[in-house]
Amino acid sequence: MKVVVIGSGGREHAICWQLARSPRVSEVFACPGNPGMKKIARCWPDCDPIASLDAFIERCKAQQIDHVVIGPEAPLVAGVADRLRSAGIPTFGAGAAAARLEGSKAYSKQFMERHQIPTADHRTIDRIEDLEAALDALPPQVVVKASGLAAGKGVIVCDDRQQARQAATAMLVEDSFGESGRVVVIEERMHGPEVSILAIVDGTDALLLPTAQDHKPLLDGNRGPNTGGMGAFCPGTAIGPSDLDAIRRTIIEPTLEGLVADQIHYSGVLYAGLMMTASGPRVLEYNCRLGDPETQPVLLRLTSDFADILEATADHSPSSASVTWDPRPALCLVLASEGYPAAPRSGQELQGDFYSDLDSPVQVFHAGTRHDGDRCVVSGGRVLGITALGDSLAQARDQAYEKANQIHFEGKIFRQDIGSMPTRSVQDPGAPGSLETTPCSDPY
Repeated sequence: MKVVVIGSGGREHAICWQLARSPRVSEVFACPGNPGMKKIARCWPDCDPIASLDAFIERCKAQQIDHVVIGPEAPLVAGVADRLRSAGIPTFGAGAAAARLEGSKAYSKQFMERHQIPTADHRTIDRIEDLEAALDALPPQVVVKASGLAAGKGVIVCDDRQQARQAATAMLVEDSFGESGRVVVIEERMHGPEVSILAIVDGTDALLLPTAQDHKPLLDGNRGPNTGGMGAFCPGTAIGPSDLDAIRRTIIEPTLEGLVADQIHYSGVLYAGLMMTASGPRVLEYNCRLGDPETQPVLLRLTSDFADILEATADHSPSSASVTWDPRPALCLVLASEGYPAAPRSGQELQGDFYSDLDSPVQVFHAGTRHDGDRCVVSGGRVLGITALGDSLAQARDQAYEKANQIHFEGKIFRQDIGSMPTRSVQDPGAPGSLETTPCSDPY
């Protein structure tokens, strides 16, 4: 079996890593790939599936590719999965109609309203003249969101109305997010721990993956600007079995049923980013692909064959895949470049032990790197995802931080508190022993 993974980030590196370990996969390709992925896959750096989709399809046919996995959101929103399936190439990824759930936050909010899926109270505007009326309809503290794709950066958490005015004005008048910010969603600011729910779906059939918790703010203590994610751990600690059951009943199942009612066939990954509020789980956002960096600790725990999941989904029954998980927790620590997320520095040379063996319990997933001659240099805001398995969450955390301290580049930044924020302690039946911060709600 030959598989192509579209993308060049840490999520795609983790997917390539899982496929490279599969006894059923003879060869892994990455398009365009990165230096870390090049160690385990054949990279196609000269091929752009969005700009040159016909050429990509012909290349897949020439290489006799059996399956394509689409990692990032942009190709999904652009309809790459639809075209590949039409060309007879099995593809893991949502079609364009389904990907609107991520590609347009305004559409996503309308979808949730239409199908009574719990989310924050909100208003959508596309003119600065409507801003004050929208703010008047909401509590003093709000979140301002660019409706379109913004690489995880188009969300501004506001403490007061003045900050909200500034954020909305920057999007609508100053084009701070370009086309993505021409429509703005303003919603009430919710409070509580965030939880990422990942499900492999086809129609109404769903395979839920272990829960994960992401750390979005840049700085320790969940301070600073929102980012694409500074770290994550799996399983999550914020919810228990009853919460997970409520999430399935009130969010996952109604979402899938709503898509069917809207005559949208959804095949691929449904990511529900949730806030566990005092009133129950509420949807912050939908993504239509595996989360980054949540994918890294989730896939590090997968002990069965990822290729089985791909084939079961292509056969319209992801829940039929035989899936097993390592009972140990995993944690991903993101190393970013100074200036991230607004204006990350690039071009610095990486030094130290920034590659990992296929079977190592600590994996270094490349997210923003490229080759410059014989050097490996920084090419993006999030540079590496150091991901470790441990007998406890504390041990996984220690291993990730130990590895991070062995890797160097100018302007390296990272949070010091990934996996150590105080959380509710609930025993996880799948984990060995209990901790101060015990992984919970993980039925795997």
